This record gives sequence, structure tokens and C-alpha cells, in this order.
Amino acid sequence: MVPPPPINKPHVCLSTVLIMSSMVLMDAYLVEQNQGSRKLGICIMVSVGDVCFLLVLWYVAVWVGAEVKTAKRGYAMILWFLYIFVLEIKVYFVYQNYKADRKSMDLMAHKALTLLLSICIPALYMLLVATEHMEYVRTFKKKEDLRNRLFWVIVDMLDVLDIQANLWEPQKKGLPLWAEGLMFFYCYILLLILPCVSLCEISMQGISIVPHRMMLYPMMSMLTINIATIFIRGSNMVFFRDARVSGIFMGKNILAIVLKVCMFVQYRRQLQHLPAGLSTEPQHNSMPHPQKSVSNPSLPCTDKPTTHILGTS
Repeated sequence: MVPPPPINKPHVCLSTVLIMSSMVLMDAYLVEQNQGSRKLGICIMVSVGDVCFLLVLWYVAVWVGAEVKTAKRGYAMILWFLYIFVLEIKVYFVYQNYKADRKSMDLMAHKALTLLLSICIPALYMLLVATEHMEYVRTFKKKEDLRNRLFWVIVDMLDVLDIQANLWEPQKKGLPLWAEGLMFFYCYILLLILPCVSLCEISMQGISIVPHRMMLYPMMSMLTINIATIFIRGSNMVFFRDARVSGIFMGKNILAIVLKVCMFVQYRRQLQHLPAGLSTEPQHNSMPHPQKSVSNPSLPCTDKPTTHILGTS
């Protein structure tokens, strides 16, 4: 197997500690929700699962630490997908255990679970992006523009987590079973895919990264988060009388839709005002190729072709 290039060891250690800490805390929820001999069995099962996960995690994290100074984010996407896939499965079992026994967790435990997810998930995304290690983004203005766009990704994550937290935080009236399952797995898919889309956009830009051309994530987030969550929260408020609907995030989604539409219009106008022969893509092969000379420079150049006169005897 090809060894990885020089890795950033602090980055690897920090990401591994963050991931395993959140996993252990989720395991503590699972263990505390069970009693007697079942608690011991759950403890052994999650411990074995964490050891196996740590082995796979360390290998992937090493390669993530090797690409933080490059324009690639391939292993970062793999690590993100692996982390969210396992973490959300544990969250689902915690939520189902709470639903089966509403007295198993108090109000502080509800809030602590929401706080844990709201800190660990965005923090890991910021580590995987590693804006401070992007040495190929040299100008301060371009780096700040990139940070602003990544900040919108983090706000969208918190928006999705707020909807998901409605399932385990106290409610006066519970949602129907089909609505709860649909809401949980919709948020699950968004957390899996959309941050990977943002990381893929950074990789596609390469070394010549131009933040204002990163339009894939804003378009997808406007459809799947800003517009869709307005309907989700509106339906919960109107049909199911959900008292936990966040009016702040509904206002955020409306403002985000307006801002993103203006951004798309401005980008469209910028493309239309470009000259006809000017491409928006960076020119990788801008140096002209030298032409090979066919003639020998040591021979004299003549305008007329040379004729050979053959004499007759």
C-alpha cells in the first residue's frame, strides 16, 4: 500500500478525539437508558463497536491529515460520511428508547443531547475543511469570502439539527409515527449529503479556488433546507400544533432564500457581461507551445526551388 504524504499530526489527533468523544457520550446515553443485565450487554456491544470504529477511523484520519494542505478533500468526505452514518444510528436508538419510556431522560438530558450534536457536528466539518491550512488561497479577501460561505453551511447544519431535536425534546402533543420517521430520515440524509457536496465543491475548485463560483451547494441548500424546512415547520405548526417550532430559523430561511436568489441573479449578470472570447474557467495551458522548425538553420534559405540540369553526351 502506498504510504501517505507527510501528515498533519495535530489535525489527525484533534479530529479523532472529537469523533470518539461524541461517540462515547452517545454510548453513555444508550447505556443509561437500559437497566440490569441489559445494561451490561449494551455496554459490551458499544465498546466493541467503538474499538472497531476507531481502527477504521484512524486509517481514514491519517489520510485526511495528509490532504489538509492540498486542494483535495476526498478522504474528508469519506470520514464525514462514516461519522454521520454511525452517529445518527446511535441517535436513532437514543430517540427510540426515549420514545418508549418518556421518564428515562429528564429535561436537562434532552438539552444536553441537542447541545452535543450542535457542537460536535459543525466542529468536525470545520476541521475537515481546514481553511487555515489552505496555503494556496493566498489573498485575505478570498479566504474571508470562503469562510463566509462555509459559515452558511454550519448555519444550515444547525437548522437541520433543530428540526431533528423536535423528536426527543419535550412536546405537548407528539407527532404521528409516519411524520416522525420521515422527519428523522430526511434530516439524516441532509446531514450525510450536503456537507459532502460542500467539500466536493472545494475539491473541484482545485488550487485556483474562486469562492464566488461555488454555486452547487447554495442551489441545493436553498431547495432542500431553506424551502423544504419552511414547509416542514409550517406543517408542524398548523396541522400538529407543535409548540417547539422555531420562528427564528423560519425567518433565517426566508432571508436566505432572498439572499441566494439575489446572488444567483448577480452571478448570471456577471456571466452575461463577460466578453465573448473570455472563459470563466481558469486557463491551465496559457503558455504557447514552441513550434518545431522543419528547415535546417545552417543551410541558406532560397526563395526559388533548386533545379538540377542534366547534360546529354
